[in-house]
Amino acid sequence: MSAGSDTRVDGDRSGRAILQLHGVGMRYGSGDEVLRDIDLTINAGSFHYLVGPSGAGKSSLLRLMSLSAAPSRGNVVLFGRDVALVDRDELGRLRRRIGVVFQDFRLLDHLSAFDNVALPLRIGGADEEQISSYVSQMLGWLGLAERMEAKPAQLSMGQRQLVTVARAVVTKPDLLLADEPTSNVEPARVERLMFLFSELHRLGTAVVLATHSRELIRRWPFPVLHLERGRLIRPVPADRTAAE
Repeated sequence: MSAGSDTRVDGDRSGRAILQLHGVGMRYGSGDEVLRDIDLTINAGSFHYLVGPSGAGKSSLLRLMSLSAAPSRGNVVLFGRDVALVDRDELGRLRRRIGVVFQDFRLLDHLSAFDNVALPLRIGGADEEQISSYVSQMLGWLGLAERMEAKPAQLSMGQRQLVTVARAVVTKPDLLLADEPTSNVEPARVERLMFLFSELHRLGTAVVLATHSRELIRRWPFPVLHLERGRLIRPVPADRTAAE
């Protein structure tokens, strides 16, 4: 397929686009572009894997989609708004509709697991009774009931991963972007995470999950986006449903 052809991620019953990238390129500083000629439309309620070899640009694409980075060219339209034209306040409101599972966690070291997960709810103005109930329920379901008061340094890598997931989904975002969310998690917990992501998808959240795991894609089949050298490859070859 030629660069610049559009990839449409279907799955929303209404077909409503919530994220559109048009002719997008992205670079860091004055270096070469890490993303090239990206044309992508993601619909509400869709679920898509993002795959490709290390260095292909998966994390950069997720940063672009989460508004953590700006394109060097092209346009990003999120929830119907051209992000280049919105002011800082509206940009903040758009970001609050996105949940992000960062590969490096980005938990606040001085806050407990409970308070890290509660933070987006507090920013959104939820009352403390609601926060206490919902966060406790979420962490308990993920097997962290005994670790809610622990700070990140007191948690294992897998436990930090689970807290990061809980923080990303606790607001029931319209768009969930997850960068290798199962990489540090034991197999039994992977089942729970994938059930959680699938349930959010069923309830209308658009999910984009970056992974290297062929097993994950085999067991929970959803459509795949393949990145290679900063470009979306379409269609995905049958023998390359996950990254090398």
